[in-house]
Amino acid sequence: MLKVENLFLKKGDFILNQVSFDVNNKEYVVMLGKTGSGKTLLLESIAGFHRIEGKIYFEGMDITNFPPEKRNFGFLYQDFQLFKNLNVEKNIRFSEKFKGKDNKLFNDLINFLNLKHLLKRKIVNLSGGEKQRIALARAIYSRPKILLLDEPLSAIDPTLRNEIMKNLKQLPNRYNISVIHVTHNFREASYLADKIGIILKGKLLQFDESKKVLNSPDSLEVAKFLGFKNIFELSLLGFENSHKYFSIDPNLIYITREKKEYDYCFKGYIDEIMGITDHYKIYVNVNGEMFFIKISKNYFKELDLKKGEQVFLCFDKKDIVFI
Repeated sequence: MLKVENLFLKKGDFILNQVSFDVNNKEYVVMLGKTGSGKTLLLESIAGFHRIEGKIYFEGMDITNFPPEKRNFGFLYQDFQLFKNLNVEKNIRFSEKFKGKDNKLFNDLINFLNLKHLLKRKIVNLSGGEKQRIALARAIYSRPKILLLDEPLSAIDPTLRNEIMKNLKQLPNRYNISVIHVTHNFREASYLADKIGIILKGKLLQFDESKKVLNSPDSLEVAKFLGFKNIFELSLLGFENSHKYFSIDPNLIYITREKKEYDYCFKGYIDEIMGITDHYKIYVNVNGEMFFIKISKNYFKELDLKKGEQVFLCFDKKDIVFI
């Protein structure tokens, strides 16, 4: 439905560098990256707010040089940008000036987002969660083919995020739209996305199905950004393949005083022990490499581990993530 090819944009000292990806019909795409990585700039470029190099195609048509009003995309900024001089209903119906009325859609949005009791209220007296739902309703009421969401949950109280995420997840099928949502929040991405793009320092480093990106990073930079632990060179395992590094989940490493029947068992020495609320973090030095292991409090008491003592760290090949 949307195809971005080699999008390049220089804005001051920042560069969006050769970004390419596709969005299918009724697909929820999340662009995940740190603050300042170029996520909002990418959304604005897709919306037509910046002149770019490269190409943007929508439903097979080259729209690279189309102005924003000709693209039929909805844009929702993180500060919502509601009209303070209009009440809730007039904010939602704002696009009627250009696209006419659709009372069936309006009523559906009001029910879906639970806004009926707010329709006559002024914007200034509303909570962040209420403003978010109103801005979302206004964007969808303009009948866009693609909805662009810029950090839509950043100003929302954490107690309301689950409810609003459920609403967002239903949007593609309920309103027959595709969504591109940018965020730095891993939980949002893993819950909402059909596909995830990792964007760092203006480069799209990986773009694929959500589970594949979150479970199989294809570069060291992506793995570190996603929070993978115990990343080491493959030479530690004694074999070579097309990957250079591997990672092993701290919860999948078995720590013991005796060597066990696992695919890999390494002898090491406990460097540090940290007691957390419901578990222990153990740091073990294996030939100069520091492994991080998580174990339950009960198992820690059973082993009675002490700093400086020798232990074995064991894990199976099936639990390794190759990077």
